[in-house]
Amino acid sequence: MIRPRPVRAALTALALVATAQPVAAQSILRDAETEDFFRDLSKPLQIAAGLDPRSVQMVLVGDPSINAFVTGGQNVFIHSGLISVADNVNQLQGVVAHELGHIAGGHNVRFNEGAGPATGISILSLVLAGAAIAAGAGEAGAAILAGGQQIALGKFLSFTRDQESRADQAGARYLEGAGVTGEGSIAFFKKIGFEEVRYGIAQTDSYSRTHPISSERISALEEVYAKSPHWKTKPDPALNARFLRIKAKLTGFVEEPKRTFQLYPESDQSVPAHYARAYAYHKQGYQAKATAEVNALLKTAPDDPYFNEIQGQILLESGKIKEAIPPLRLAVAKAPGQPLIASLLGHALISTEDPNDAAEAKAILKSAVARDNTNPFAWYQLGIAYERDGDEPRAALASAERFNLEGVPQRALPSARRAMQGLKPGSPDFLRAQDIALVSEADLQKLKKDRR
Repeated sequence: MIRPRPVRAALTALALVATAQPVAAQSILRDAETEDFFRDLSKPLQIAAGLDPRSVQMVLVGDPSINAFVTGGQNVFIHSGLISVADNVNQLQGVVAHELGHIAGGHNVRFNEGAGPATGISILSLVLAGAAIAAGAGEAGAAILAGGQQIALGKFLSFTRDQESRADQAGARYLEGAGVTGEGSIAFFKKIGFEEVRYGIAQTDSYSRTHPISSERISALEEVYAKSPHWKTKPDPALNARFLRIKAKLTGFVEEPKRTFQLYPESDQSVPAHYARAYAYHKQGYQAKATAEVNALLKTAPDDPYFNEIQGQILLESGKIKEAIPPLRLAVAKAPGQPLIASLLGHALISTEDPNDAAEAKAILKSAVARDNTNPFAWYQLGIAYERDGDEPRAALASAERFNLEGVPQRALPSARRAMQGLKPGSPDFLRAQDIALVSEADLQKLKKDRR
């Protein structure tokens, strides 16, 4: 089940290509199958980079641009548009290896090394320009200011291009260390080059760019990749099949149905095509057709947890709540470590409004948030479960958790305060409510300050 979640705040990005949108205006897309795939795809590369896979998080961002970036320590953000244009898993591996190069190189931490000197030059130009203007030489002052700004910008851009080149070279080492060919990396840079020409942003030199131009990157990498013993190694067929599934279901989720049917026509009876059309028909409200596509998937793999998950989702969202529970139970049983699927089962059990299902729903949702406490949907459902059980303080705490994750401090704060009134002082739940209250108060103060 793909589910959007708003991003709390704007993020500073080191982008693969300079087409990033403001992240605060975007949504993070949560999907158990995609996140499982990301973990398996990136783990060998993370190990080759000397990183702890438990500390690196791969995140899917709902944005049509061809982009990827790192921020917030060891978080790799992949735009949905990048998945859509990648032809195979090897191209995505090349992108991920590059972004891990930024993490291993500490480029987020070292950002001020480039910004600091550039700022110094900029400030100095302001001082000199002000002195010249004060002395009556207005034109000279303006020239000093413009020249200083241009020098500062050039220095900063040179720094970012150097970081990108270093990430390219590091990514090549990680691919080799993981036994992965660099052919996909080269192919993807060629795609970027085509997009640069298509949108009129291609240049013959890279002086005014944050990144080296694609042709420069290809020239620098081709010789390196060609020397690797894995240059002609074919991508893992199983991993590539999973990539094609992810790409198809993402297409069905984010694209207009008309576009989905163009890419995956009825004549295409492959697993990815059934996946894409199931989402497209479900979006259109054609539940019989969506169900037929899911049945075709289940015929190929009856116990696949993700096929059962989408069957349960379609039934649940079609109002067939009781019918949705068995496939969701099977999905949870076949993928016990997936809290996103468990939260959907909890939602289905709550939706029956049967008291006999309430206790099970609460236990499932508590387990889900214990494994993944960043899912506001799960907290919302758990709040309902607590409320029906008469546990108002914990219902309020679950609401506070939800609103805190969604970045709504004006609703998180009163919820946290209500929870504190009914919880035992000093207990873990009380302390958590107190933490949310303090964070929410600080966020509200910041909002007030920003509005002045």
